[in-house]
Amino acid sequence: MTLKMPRSRVQIKMLPVYRESKKIQGVRVMRCIFWSFYPCIVAFRHCKPLVQVDGTHLYEKYKGALLVAVAQDGNQNIVPIAFAIIEGEIADEWEFFLTNFRRYVVTIDGVGIISDCHTSIDAAIARSNGAWSPPRACRMYCIRHIGSNFLRRFKTPYLHKLMVNTAYFRTEQEYNKNHQRLKERVEAYTQWCDEIGVERWVLAFDGGHRWGHMTTNLVECINSFLKGARNLPVTALILSTFYWLNELFTRKNTKAHECLCNGFTYSEFAMKRVEESFRRAGNIVVNRFDRRNEMFEVCEIQYGNIYTVNLAQRHCDCGHFQVERLPCHHMLAYCANQCLDWQVYVHDVYKMSEICKVYRCEFVPMDDPSTWDRSE
Repeated sequence: MTLKMPRSRVQIKMLPVYRESKKIQGVRVMRCIFWSFYPCIVAFRHCKPLVQVDGTHLYEKYKGALLVAVAQDGNQNIVPIAFAIIEGEIADEWEFFLTNFRRYVVTIDGVGIISDCHTSIDAAIARSNGAWSPPRACRMYCIRHIGSNFLRRFKTPYLHKLMVNTAYFRTEQEYNKNHQRLKERVEAYTQWCDEIGVERWVLAFDGGHRWGHMTTNLVECINSFLKGARNLPVTALILSTFYWLNELFTRKNTKAHECLCNGFTYSEFAMKRVEESFRRAGNIVVNRFDRRNEMFEVCEIQYGNIYTVNLAQRHCDCGHFQVERLPCHHMLAYCANQCLDWQVYVHDVYKMSEICKVYRCEFVPMDDPSTWDRSE
């Protein structure tokens, strides 16, 4: 693979073999393997700066676990970017995966990473010398796993939904209101939640790193698709990801270029969101508070709610703009009032030109194995 696509990355961790405490010379056994195809490495540079990682069990003859990391483009398409096969989900092997993933694929700073609450992942990140810690990265938990742990700890199904809903609130005021409701039941509930750290599980405190994603569902979709390959030997499993990703990139590249040629400036997802916001932008009173057209206040006549919007900081009190980097209806109302171009406030990741770049690199045919150079 690396001969055909030289900038693809493969790392294999080998262990010596012993017989009766004596090391056998010239023989090694594979402990774990990491791989990422070059088109996937390039693709991530044009996706949202967010990754989701999770593991799934291998079965049949070859045991162990398959680790998968995925990203998402500006049209909500899932983009698998790295894989690993390991013996088991322990700290050493998560460290192997995360170290190579950071070195070869996620080379930018300010990225968000969502995973479950597995202690082995926590230990691997603690050993990373800050590679997966602020300000270089922001580690966040999947709310589905947080909810499961809450239910297992307190056995209170009637409060499980309240706790999970609290995580989805986009403003600090909404969070505080629900947090107080939970605290009124039993203080131990909120104490348990506070020990996790609000920035790890509450949308209102994530600093925008989640992009609205609260779970590792993107990885679950990939795990489901690869179910038929999880009983294969290592080389066959890697080949299955190769051919599947080649088909995915070829299909998505064709579709993205068709949209671009048909005059679509932004992704279908972005335009739907903006159209929804335009429909809600009526009956809003706008008050400007500075001469630079950056700070203003809007009042929703129907509900009487008042929000402050800061264009310079790309911030709205409703919280929607910070989550998806798409103008909310308050911002659109102000742009219409002041004759400003709302497209300036759409993140580049949603541009069709950027989505085309996600799938621009092509996979290369591997040819017959009998023609390959002998590997050492």
